[in-house]
Amino acid sequence: MTDSQVQVQRTDAISLLKNDHRKVEKAFAQYEELGPYAYIGKKNLADEICAELILHTQLEEEIIYPAFRKKLADSTDLVDEALVEHDSAKLLIREIQQMQADEELFDAKIKVLSEYIEHHVREEEKEIFPLMKKSDVDLLSLGEKLAQRKQQLSSEHKV
Repeated sequence: MTDSQVQVQRTDAISLLKNDHRKVEKAFAQYEELGPYAYIGKKNLADEICAELILHTQLEEEIIYPAFRKKLADSTDLVDEALVEHDSAKLLIREIQQMQADEELFDAKIKVLSEYIEHHVREEEKEIFPLMKKSDVDLLSLGEKLAQRKQQLSSEHKV
């Protein structure tokens, strides 16, 4: 096991999720910088954003949200809202994945997805994560589970 693998396994769940958030925010910002006719670059970046979001939402739904529900039963409405936000984002992601960057509404769909994700991230980081930190959720153990599952899913989806 390398030092970087040890580092990932010892990172708490919130830090890992925030790293994912920053990565996607950066990709959306890069998309905005592309010119109106950078179709190949836009499609490649959109595909990358969609893949990251699919992986991230799956990790949250499989690992984070169940732990949150179990330990913070009186705050499950936050998880319910997050799941609805995931569903909305997934619909847009599917549409974007089936489109080419030169199609009408492609840029608009990326913009709306960006806004959905920005809203979702803000709620997670300002509401859900602080509650998790205050609870007795084992964030290091969850971080290990996230890292392992992310590695597994990433290797499954590589061509």
